[in-house]
Amino acid sequence: MPNPSPPRAAALTATALLLLAALAGCGDDGGSTDEDLSAQKLSWKDCPEPSESEGGGDAPSPLPDGDTWKCATLKAPLDWDKPKGDTIDLALIRAQASGAEDRRIGSLLFNFGGPGGSGVTTLPAFGKDYDELRARYDLVSFDPRGVGRSAGVKCEDNEQLDEYFQQDGTPDDDAEQRTLLDGTKEFNKACEKNSGKLLPHVRTTDAARDMDLMRQVLGDDELHYFGISYGTELGGVYAHLFPEKVGRAVFDAVVDPTQNSEQGSLGQAKGFQLALDNFAEDCASKAEECPLGDSAQDVKDRIAKLLADLDDKPIPGIFPRQLTQTAATSGIAQSLYSKEFWEYLTEGLQQAYDGDGKVLMLLSDSMNGRNQDGEYSNISAANVSINCADDKPRYTAADVRAKLPEFREASSVFGDYLAWGMVGCTDWAVAGDADHPDVSAPGAAPILVVGNTGDPATPYEGARKMVDALGKGVGVELTYKGQGHGAYDSGSKCVRDAVNGYLLNGRVPAAGTVCS
Repeated sequence: MPNPSPPRAAALTATALLLLAALAGCGDDGGSTDEDLSAQKLSWKDCPEPSESEGGGDAPSPLPDGDTWKCATLKAPLDWDKPKGDTIDLALIRAQASGAEDRRIGSLLFNFGGPGGSGVTTLPAFGKDYDELRARYDLVSFDPRGVGRSAGVKCEDNEQLDEYFQQDGTPDDDAEQRTLLDGTKEFNKACEKNSGKLLPHVRTTDAARDMDLMRQVLGDDELHYFGISYGTELGGVYAHLFPEKVGRAVFDAVVDPTQNSEQGSLGQAKGFQLALDNFAEDCASKAEECPLGDSAQDVKDRIAKLLADLDDKPIPGIFPRQLTQTAATSGIAQSLYSKEFWEYLTEGLQQAYDGDGKVLMLLSDSMNGRNQDGEYSNISAANVSINCADDKPRYTAADVRAKLPEFREASSVFGDYLAWGMVGCTDWAVAGDADHPDVSAPGAAPILVVGNTGDPATPYEGARKMVDALGKGVGVELTYKGQGHGAYDSGSKCVRDAVNGYLLNGRVPAAGTVCS
């Protein structure tokens, strides 16, 4: 099944940024060991160019003050139940603190979401946004296990993935349904064939244990952490496992930890529909004529007609691929992750109405981790692998058909698309771990939980659910009344001051603070 919007949602990846710039103009096993892995020493060196599995591109540019990013490899147990057994290599990246040594707090570890996003490529892509935090922290991120250079999961090759993402993800009859299910099964079998040894060991609990190993090896008594999107779930699981080790932590674009995968997908259908409604209202409210319709409803009606037409007859996309209904839907979803990308959605829709699907296909490619050279990162393979290892429920085609009316009521545009995405784990080789993650963390230090009222991928309600699940005295909620996925990079000075005030000076904002 084409991966519509990752079930827990991803922050924008470096691949997305590279593709959108164009619009505007595998790790190996580390062997085995008997050593105490917490005592290992990291060898920091200049970073290489990102691997294909990380999305490709250029080596990180120098930091604003001329310093350079450094990369290192950390050994971790393949199986945390057998800590003296086989190991894997985890890729890390770091920018050392720029301020005085006596002002340094420690390392600030980032996870940007997915699951499946490469922190080694994403942190330097957004590095300037966090430069103020570098005054007192070493900025550190990593490719989680199964991702990029950290024993990256391998499934299908580039040619197979091109075919995979051309499939119809919203089947209308038995034949289309069988094609979808067969394609999903083939993808899952490829993952088992190429990465079967790793698949049982990519759960979020495994990644959380990796983070505590990183904390020890980096020399920190506590884990200072900035988690975005799925990174909030990972941070919550870490807090549950190691509450006494939580330092200053921020969760932005918050996953609802109380939902199972079906509830999460339904929540995303509502969230993306809300964002599309807001996009249409914004276009219609402009002083100049909206190029997409005479009213917000007209804008949405034309989008619905375009998608229906593409289901019957795709249009040229990026040769030799066509813009299908599924590709257009994923491209629209990608553009709703940030209000800054609404202009590309407008451009893409205008072109598609004239029979040119290039822009919407570029947006769809960014969702799926495909660069302009036709190479895919392993974000889709890692996303499916981590989700299916985490999530216990398995859904059949009959389950989806029974749920379609509810999903369609939530969103006429994204409902079918996200409902059928639930079959992605049906034939998975590894049993899922639980219905939903446990993030209860009694005794942990305060965690600042930032929710965005217009977030399409992690709906705002999830922030309150995370605060409640973390437990009394742990989660501190901050609300941003805005658009897009996440709040810290939204341009809101209020949000940035609150987050920086906590991370840099330990000032916890009052619970219930609202930023506009």
